[in-house]
Amino acid sequence: MGSTDIKAMAKINLALDVTGRRDNGYHDVRMIMQSIGLYDELTIAESVNDDGIRIETDRTDLPVNEDNLIYRAAALIKDECGINTGVRISLKKNIPIAAGMAGGSTDAAAVLKGMNELFSLGLTFDRLCELGVRIGADVPYCIMGGTALSEGIGEILTALPPMPGCSILIAKPAIGVSTGYVYGAFDKLKEKQHPDVDGMIRAIEDKDLKGIAGLLGNSLEGVTVKEYPVIREIKNKMNGLGALGSLMSGSGPTVFGLFDKKDTADSAAEEIKSTYGIKEVFVVKPC
Repeated sequence: MGSTDIKAMAKINLALDVTGRRDNGYHDVRMIMQSIGLYDELTIAESVNDDGIRIETDRTDLPVNEDNLIYRAAALIKDECGINTGVRISLKKNIPIAAGMAGGSTDAAAVLKGMNELFSLGLTFDRLCELGVRIGADVPYCIMGGTALSEGIGEILTALPPMPGCSILIAKPAIGVSTGYVYGAFDKLKEKQHPDVDGMIRAIEDKDLKGIAGLLGNSLEGVTVKEYPVIREIKNKMNGLGALGSLMSGSGPTVFGLFDKKDTADSAAEEIKSTYGIKEVFVVKPC
């Protein structure tokens, strides 16, 4: 009975521009995605006892049925590739839940990649991405990882040079944000904010960390901040504690700040924890 271990990396958005809405409800986007050194840990194993899918996790607040993207990814691979044996997936969850960091999508991507390896399926990157977008718009990027421009609904990917080294402070306040609500409220805005995505690409290509920090932008941030002003407070706090720039990731509520010195980021992390009582605070590197 074979098994494989795989890490599922979290992401942040250095830039997120919503450029339109399709008739099917999906939104067109231009985003600069960045993997970070915060990850979930999965073990995927064949099961000789049955032909089903069994998920085990250290979190009691996660579903272990078809409501979980992990389950959907495993079921899709089994279906598409005619796998008759069962699959057992163990998940250690480190990425905050409902945080705007693609936690569910990256777990699904890890299952697609892990099962491809475990069962020697020989699926190409393009084929994995074709399957991934059927699960969620962020899944293709999570299969790819690194620094990338994401367009369309998220499935059109262009690799970019790695962003320059830095420390990234992550703070996820204990609030839940509905992605559907945020996008719906954004659609109703008369004046929409659009970050300079092309400028961000140039700053990344130039390895200009201060330029990157100065161009951080998220079309959705204003919507979420209106409902949860603490997001703006945390951003301002990070900037006051030495961040070169800060931003909300995805539809929120996670806030991240870019620091050129790790000790400054570590000190800021402790201050953020004590000031706002936030437990999910991390200092990581870009991957």
